Amino acid sequence: MLGTVTESEGDTNLTSRRTAWQAASIDTPTARLLARDEQVFLRQSVSTPCLNAVRKAEGVWIEDVAGRRYMDFHGNNVHHIGYGHPRLKKAIADQMDALPFAPRRYTCEPAVQLAEKLAAITPGRLGKLLLTTGGSDAIEVAVKIARAATGRTKTLSFWDAFHGAGTGAAAMSGETLFRSGPAAPLVAGALHVAPFGGYRCPYGTTSPEESGTACARMIDYVLARDPDVACLVAEPTRAVPYVAPPGFWAEVRRICDRRGVLLIFDEIPTGLGKTGRMFSCQHDGVEPDILVLGKGLGGGILPIACAIARPELDVAGDWAFGHYTHEKNPVTTRAALTTIEIIEDEDLVANAERVGARALVRLHGLKERVGAIGDVRGRGCLLGIELVRSREGREPDGDLAEAVLYRALDRGLSFKTTMGNVLTLTPPLTVSEAEMDKAVAIIEDCLIEATAQRPH
Repeated sequence: MLGTVTESEGDTNLTSRRTAWQAASIDTPTARLLARDEQVFLRQSVSTPCLNAVRKAEGVWIEDVAGRRYMDFHGNNVHHIGYGHPRLKKAIADQMDALPFAPRRYTCEPAVQLAEKLAAITPGRLGKLLLTTGGSDAIEVAVKIARAATGRTKTLSFWDAFHGAGTGAAAMSGETLFRSGPAAPLVAGALHVAPFGGYRCPYGTTSPEESGTACARMIDYVLARDPDVACLVAEPTRAVPYVAPPGFWAEVRRICDRRGVLLIFDEIPTGLGKTGRMFSCQHDGVEPDILVLGKGLGGGILPIACAIARPELDVAGDWAFGHYTHEKNPVTTRAALTTIEIIEDEDLVANAERVGARALVRLHGLKERVGAIGDVRGRGCLLGIELVRSREGREPDGDLAEAVLYRALDRGLSFKTTMGNVLTLTPPLTVSEAEMDKAVAIIEDCLIEATAQRPH
């Protein structure tokens, strides 16, 4: 069954290379902890059984039970300000002393301050929001708002995208692991189109611009033929990663406006500076009708997410779209507010842009030296290195990607693979030039070694 499941955004956990790495690298105390974990958690692809066990996380580093340290260039995109930021920990502790919880039906100062801050920093006219504890829930809140505002029921999104694991969010996602097999059937009315690409375009084009044009044309084609679509849900920068070609989102914005469809941007992994702008959609100068945030909003400590909309979309006051127990929790909202303040005060968005641009230059240089690299792409602290068997045929080389992944772990660098063959680097916004240079050097060494040993 596993061999038939399409590769997705995460590296799977039941491969021979993972088994071999664990046999060589996991000590007895860690093995015992992993065994206990496996006894009490349901098994699922990409997580349980786990790879390793962590006992410490600080800054860009995680440390396993055996005391080995890894630069974490994965972090599930939550560690924008680094792990365990002292200012954030103090703010959380102070808030717990002052007010640890606010029952629903009541508001509190940190929640209102956070909402005001988000309204101030998000693009354009976005100004009214609902808070949730996770991005999947926030996506579903955004869709409920779109349905209420348009009177329509269906959604349109991209294949290969991930918008969350909830029944509704998974239906909008385009990953087999989350929407097929035992999970199906999901919410009806979730339509999909192939996404824009570039190097590997599902429309068969040969350039990012052509891919964007073909994708926009297909979006318009579908929306013209189905008047029941309430919203288009999409990542402005795909997490694979793929960067949209210039003008793509402006054209999609025009199509949505012409068809009466709301545009929802999922910035759960990319928002708050990951791509070198506070929000990824700002690269394109396009304002969505609703923007969804999560992951890094809690500073890598607490879970919190939100859907923020244009004020005129506040149209369903007689209904409850969220009303989550921890929606206006003073501790989580204080954590989110402080996280944003740290990003601003430490100029971390500019750091992500600067260090990411430097890394792209080095990675393109690496591509010239290593023939197994088919493509390098990304922006800011979201970077991808696509590995292929040959540049002529562009056949994905997932085995080589796995070999590099586990060799890099042995050298103190953690990252993930996406779509099976793309080495995906998502370090915190605090990453230094020296740390990024070290990561690229590790990848180069591992690539050269693994390439030399692969069968020809």
